Amino acid sequence: MRVLLAITRRELAAYFATPLAYVFIIIFVALAAIFTFRVGQFFTRGMADLAPLFLYLPWLLLIFSAAAAMRLWAEERARGTIELLLTLPVATWQAVLAKWLAAWLFLGVALIATFGLWFTVNWLGEPDNGVIALGYLAAWMSGGVLLAAGAAASALTRNQVIAFVLAAAIGFLLMSTATPLVQQGLGAWLPAPLAEALAAGAVLSHFSNVAQGMLSAADVLYWLGMTTFWLFVNTLLVEWRKAA
Repeated sequence: MRVLLAITRRELAAYFATPLAYVFIIIFVALAAIFTFRVGQFFTRGMADLAPLFLYLPWLLLIFSAAAAMRLWAEERARGTIELLLTLPVATWQAVLAKWLAAWLFLGVALIATFGLWFTVNWLGEPDNGVIALGYLAAWMSGGVLLAAGAAASALTRNQVIAFVLAAAIGFLLMSTATPLVQQGLGAWLPAPLAEALAAGAVLSHFSNVAQGMLSAADVLYWLGMTTFWLFVNTLLVEWRKAA
């Protein structure tokens, strides 16, 4: 546990070692505000809630998670420090988990930075704060899945730009199978049960359910299962690179 926490602290500190992390968070908050008040037409809807935010937040998380995950392993390989890390008395799965935890905590900080929107809607009206809290929980857990997938993509290359593109592409696939447009296309090519299964297995499906105030054990198991799966893939890729 000490080793895990030490690597997590190292990785989390690395995010805030440069102004880039603060720029990411500022842009994230600014876009969240734009999607809530401007694009989501908050003031013309006549309802004090954060439904507009949670409508667009999954797609914002897709980009932010790819940007946060792209450096996790690609930077280690580019600097040549991955060999040093893996020769330390630490298991590969510990390094993988610690790096993901640091990115997940970084995402949590970015989400907390948007709480000003939550305070604003409470000042303007009487929203259902339980639903809003569940929406933030869905965002953090869904972001954890996207970060785990992005970390696996980062382990494939030493180029952070390529890692970002791969992470965004995987995240888009995990998201888009629940959208009506993709569902129509899948329904035309695949049997209906398979198309429905792909939609049910999309990150967006579970995010939307919980953001509407309907948290179930299936959603929790999905987040845990998908995160564990991608962390396992990440561990296999790092082990493969180490053996190559």
